[in-house]
Amino acid sequence: MSYFNNFIKLFYLFGVGFLDKKSFEGFYKKSVSERQEIVAKEFSLTDSEKALLAKEGPLPFEVANRMIENVIGTFPLPLGVATNFVIDGKEYIIPFALEEPSVVAAASNAAKLSSGFTTSADEPIMIGQIQIVEMKDTKKALKLIQEKKSELLKALAKVDAMLVKFGGGPRDIKCFELKTERGAMLEVQLLVDVRDAMGANAVNTMNEKLAPMLEEITGGKARLRIISNLAVYRKARAKTIWTKEALLESVKSAGVKVTGEEIVERILDAYAFACATPFRASTHNKGIMNGIDAVVIATGNDFRAIEAGAHTYAWYATKEYKPLTKYYKDKNGNLVGEIELPLALGLVGGATKVHPVAQLGVKILGVKTAQELARIIASVGLAQNFAAMRAIVTTGIQAGHLKLHAYNLATTAGAKCEEVEKVALQMIQEKAISYSRAEEILKELRRK
Repeated sequence: MSYFNNFIKLFYLFGVGFLDKKSFEGFYKKSVSERQEIVAKEFSLTDSEKALLAKEGPLPFEVANRMIENVIGTFPLPLGVATNFVIDGKEYIIPFALEEPSVVAAASNAAKLSSGFTTSADEPIMIGQIQIVEMKDTKKALKLIQEKKSELLKALAKVDAMLVKFGGGPRDIKCFELKTERGAMLEVQLLVDVRDAMGANAVNTMNEKLAPMLEEITGGKARLRIISNLAVYRKARAKTIWTKEALLESVKSAGVKVTGEEIVERILDAYAFACATPFRASTHNKGIMNGIDAVVIATGNDFRAIEAGAHTYAWYATKEYKPLTKYYKDKNGNLVGEIELPLALGLVGGATKVHPVAQLGVKILGVKTAQELARIIASVGLAQNFAAMRAIVTTGIQAGHLKLHAYNLATTAGAKCEEVEKVALQMIQEKAISYSRAEEILKELRRK
């Protein structure tokens, strides 16, 4: 049984209650090695499976044990680099951490075909939200907060003196009356410039300071006080051109008989389809996030926050779920691609400063500010989206995926060393890529 399957088994057994729960009492108090022993015993792990848990890797257990609770091991992802990216005239090698085949190659190829990316990024303004309820007069409470805004901002500037020293700090307070099924309430938005941090800790700390002051002003009760992942004031944008000639050249080796002009038209049709139906827009945007998440993870940032913000932003402007990219033709008939989305990224604090591989990722990129990182990641998202659409409308999306999938299936079937390539290549030649065929080819290979 694979390492992954044992994790599935572990969670399944937790759910249906077949465990000796006493073994897990005080689990959080135990050392990593003691937890590993308990898990190995409870789930009857083999020696090789025990070794997978015990293998420390580039993330030391001492560090991992401080990052999350109940650590029993680490879960590595392949780490690759995308090439050919020229962003605002500067060349970048970009680290990707993910498990999906063909993503790195697709991004690299899309970047190579492009004219280079031009980008921009907003100031790093994050939104803190405070919910106020149980007010006698909501409109009056809103007015009182606005009257006290300067005084409140001045008090909040003292909360994080270091942030203010580096040019950040509280910038504005906005109030909105909300009509809800629980009655009228206030949404108070605190806008904070967080500089090169993602900003959650700074914003949430200021929220906690602001909440009782708002209660005193409004006579209401503060409920939620938390950062918003819809960072509409912290967007990044990227733009590039793919010429008709480059598009034609890109499909020659695949034997696809189509002109560069036809590829442009096909991509524009695909884009129009994504604009017209959320069922396609969802997958369209997933392709964007393939690249974005990979770089976010490789630099130790919060990919869940980025995902939440991106998909909400896809709905935000029109209140209908739409693509995060847009495509059109320039006056010469070339394909122009653009992207805009919120990217709340950090280079200070969090896993970026703790995880050794994340530190390596930042070093490879050579970025100096969170805004530069955001501009790079926006470019990656655009490249990844273009690559997926070009493949879909020309060679088919499965071409790249299935080649690497063949190697995975060969390994899963038990092929070793040079056997893997022989089994995979035969499946690719036969256009019969499946686990059962991998087993058959491996048996035939070993009989010979």
